[in-house]
Amino acid sequence: MNQFEKLQQTIGIQFKNLDLLKEALTHRSYLNENPKWGVPHNERLEFLGDAVLELVVTEHLFHAYPNSPEGELTSIRAALVNYQILARIADSIKMHGSILLSRGEAKDTARAKEVILANAFESLIGAIYLDQGYTPVAAFITEHVLTHSDEIVEKKLHKDPKSHLQEIVQERYKLTPRYVVLSEEGPDHNKIFEIGVYFGEEFAARGKGFSKQEAEIEAAKNALKKFETE
Repeated sequence: MNQFEKLQQTIGIQFKNLDLLKEALTHRSYLNENPKWGVPHNERLEFLGDAVLELVVTEHLFHAYPNSPEGELTSIRAALVNYQILARIADSIKMHGSILLSRGEAKDTARAKEVILANAFESLIGAIYLDQGYTPVAAFITEHVLTHSDEIVEKKLHKDPKSHLQEIVQERYKLTPRYVVLSEEGPDHNKIFEIGVYFGEEFAARGKGFSKQEAEIEAAKNALKKFETE
């Protein structure tokens, strides 16, 4: 059983046009090493899948949260379709073993792999839409993506982590969280920052990222986890 058959079995969808599935799983880098592969890379399908995903998610949130204002619905939608959640979902249906990559891309960083997984998941949505139509792709998105919406709302994951942390810390301690660069590693074009967040002089949590802003957000997320366990 090849990777295309395995993935179809996992998601419970049999493609009428198998080339659409192959295209959804073909990363641009693969064509550099395999120019005669026979199908294009997945970026056009990703473009389509992104729009389909947004429509299905928006329609669901509109009906599921009738009392939520537009701004809050937008934040929930953004949290649902961010690349980290989509990568996690893609991993859960074992897409990581199905995507066709160059040897170089296959060795890339964890963050780059997450982005590739998330993009391929959107491409898969585009392929399902073209092959099966709106109702089956909406059912697929409902099963794999929308099941996370209640968790996001209950845990307030749709709120900007730094703003959410500031609300809690100001309410509890009458302080504003303070972010400090703990370390910088790597060359200028691929630097990794480690940032700690403090409540006054008390160290709360740390986070890493490819920019100071990204590291601060990770630190805030990690600090919020501590409040969840209380």
